[in-house]
Amino acid sequence: MAEYKLLLPSMGEGVMEATVITWLFNEGDTVKEDDSVVEIATDKVDSDVPTPVSGKIVKILKQKDEVAKVGEAIAILEIEGEGQNTGSENIAAETSAPAAPDAETLKTIEEPLKTTAASATEYSGELYLSPLVKSIAQQENISESELKTIKGSGLEGRITKEDILSYVSNRGNQPQASQQPAAVQQSAPAPQAAAITATPVQVATGDEIIPMDRMRKIIAENMVKAKQIAPHVTSFIETDVTNVVKWRAKHKDIFEKREGEKLTFMPIFVKAIVKAIQDYPMINVSVNGENIIKKKNINIGMATALPDGNLIVPVIKNADQLSLSGLAKAINDLAYRARNKKLRPEDTQGATYTISNVGSFGNLMGTPIIPQPQVAILAIGAIVKKPAVLETKDGDVIAIRQLMFMSHSYDHRVVDGSLGGMFLKHVHDYLQNWDMNTEI
Repeated sequence: MAEYKLLLPSMGEGVMEATVITWLFNEGDTVKEDDSVVEIATDKVDSDVPTPVSGKIVKILKQKDEVAKVGEAIAILEIEGEGQNTGSENIAAETSAPAAPDAETLKTIEEPLKTTAASATEYSGELYLSPLVKSIAQQENISESELKTIKGSGLEGRITKEDILSYVSNRGNQPQASQQPAAVQQSAPAPQAAAITATPVQVATGDEIIPMDRMRKIIAENMVKAKQIAPHVTSFIETDVTNVVKWRAKHKDIFEKREGEKLTFMPIFVKAIVKAIQDYPMINVSVNGENIIKKKNINIGMATALPDGNLIVPVIKNADQLSLSGLAKAINDLAYRARNKKLRPEDTQGATYTISNVGSFGNLMGTPIIPQPQVAILAIGAIVKKPAVLETKDGDVIAIRQLMFMSHSYDHRVVDGSLGGMFLKHVHDYLQNWDMNTEI
């Protein structure tokens, strides 16, 4: 028999570690190739780690709530074969975990950071910094005292790539003292804004105290940050989606039989959003300090409710390049993997615009919060049969129609009411005038 070291696999750009949530097997249990053996959490997404080999778990090296780095052994398996550690020799290739860099590689990585003595900032080790975050901080000549002022959104408050890049982009707006040498900062620290604290809650007899889980903490922090950064404005419109409902009813069974996939309303909504973005590309932007970054790609985030009540936003990459059939497949795949903890960290990154289907909960409308660093989000309400006035060649008539509210929240720093309203009207027009001859 041989020992096989199960390593924490690579989980996408900028993700250097993960926390063990729970082991799905115990020491002594036998596992088969591709069995999910442990659930892990990063600051982006929760997921499972499968084993690339069959064998028996003889030792669990990382217990629940412990942090493991990418490429670090989390368990030892006993597998068929001879010798010691034979499985770990090729683990990097099997799990996509990066091998530890050798001296020459480290030299190559570090060399660009030493262009000047001033830029090669050293840190005491008091703060935990991933190699990526540390390299960015060194390149931008960010002192350790500055780093301590950055509120990290990662595990245990650690600074992520997004945190450091956000700080760099807004650095010019910081008080002047923050850009002075560390010695000057210590003698004359920059004034800090008074922290806003919530009113303490009185706990009465019989009240239940439920600690937030890790994901709920991240959601809460991101929502507060989003409202603090962007001044929200919301526009509303009611849309007649009778043609959409009839078209879907006509095609859903044929599509499922042909593709083995459900045909929901979501790909139709996404298609309308993509067309409206192409008409109004300044909705597909982000704010970077005093600059507006106009995004080339159209990546649509799709707010998805999880079985545990939390929320995650997987991303449909390059949605403008997908047909209706392609959108349906991508949406179904992301929704399934989100609800079954199969998403990869990169599946939740890079969104440029987001849609939230509040109608799936029976709600008529909502006022969604804009996910940073996007500048707009659309909420889709429930489709309801209502009497409506229709204009015909013979005059106005009252008919039963399928109506739906849409609400569009946008960042008033860069999206004015005219742009936000016209964008929403174009989504409305595409849906209300849906072509019944559309092919899928």
